[in-house]
Amino acid sequence: MRLSHVVSSIDPRFGGPSVSVPNLAAALAHAGHVVSLFATGTTDSNAPSTPGVDYREAPAGGSATLANSPELFRLLRQTPADLIHAHALWQRPLHYAHQCASQAGVPLVISPRGMMSPWAWRHRRWKKWLAEKFVHPGAFAAAAGWHATSQDEADDIRARGWRQPICVAPNGVAIPDERALAEARAYWHHACPDCASRPTAVFHSRLHAKKRIVELIDLWLDVAPADWLLLIVGIPETISVAQLRDRIAARGGAERIAVFDGTQTPPPYAVARLFLLPSHSENFGMVIAEALASGVPALVTNTTPWHALNQNGCGWCCPWSDYRERLRHALATPHDELAERGQNGRRWMQADYSWAQTASTLSAFYSQLLVTR
Repeated sequence: MRLSHVVSSIDPRFGGPSVSVPNLAAALAHAGHVVSLFATGTTDSNAPSTPGVDYREAPAGGSATLANSPELFRLLRQTPADLIHAHALWQRPLHYAHQCASQAGVPLVISPRGMMSPWAWRHRRWKKWLAEKFVHPGAFAAAAGWHATSQDEADDIRARGWRQPICVAPNGVAIPDERALAEARAYWHHACPDCASRPTAVFHSRLHAKKRIVELIDLWLDVAPADWLLLIVGIPETISVAQLRDRIAARGGAERIAVFDGTQTPPPYAVARLFLLPSHSENFGMVIAEALASGVPALVTNTTPWHALNQNGCGWCCPWSDYRERLRHALATPHDELAERGQNGRRWMQADYSWAQTASTLSAFYSQLLVTR
């Protein structure tokens, strides 16, 4: 099958889809499909190297928010495809995918990538209304099917009123080997020596209001034992590293919380006893899967699709209203028990979250759409 995948960017600064979409493209290519991956950008240094993935990049002009690129539209239009799969909403690449699928008479699949969750849908709603009407008009209605990375996200799509078929296929996650973990551990012990001598909890994600990072800082300073360190490693977006450091200093917490820009660093999971993500909303939460794959238990909010943390014995998923007490409990949990929960999570990721399995599920969905079109 000839597949064209379209995403606004594969720059890791832009969050989960910039990482998960290239991995998905690689897995589909490994499964035997001919895969082209289209994105805006100015360099091919991050291009997937997997055989079978033809990476097509074009510069964006004007507002980076819209990812407007007539050149990307031209490249997509010139590439034969049996199906076009667009990732994320509110930007011009979805319009290009819609137009090209319509002109070629092939199915269009859309992955909202978290952008239909109740919090995301309400956030700056007027801009999203404008995008739906003028940036990619008619794209939602034209979709032959949707791809959700969790049942929660599938429910969000239905709640928005869309009735096309939905494929639920979670992201895969790579299981880091001991060498990779040791290298990351050495990096963070050098960058933040306190990590080597104190029990450490880690937040690793974009620095955005959606993640409740400011609330987490205040909560940590209220309830965490003084011997514990909170290591925040984030990709600055709507919040800067300097803003967080200033807030921590104003509360006298500089000895208890360390903040780093994670744009060019290895992930910090290897130094963590506990991973924290009290997000308002996640369609999947790639960093949660990565933490578990690294053997770190997670404490997350139930507005992420990780309710099974509780029954799998690898962490806790709870409402934000309960997060304070659950954090207090997790930090009081003996180290051996936290380590055991982390290993439970690693085994769970190995068993259920492979990219090969995700590619197989989506391949069957694509075939079904082609047959029924």
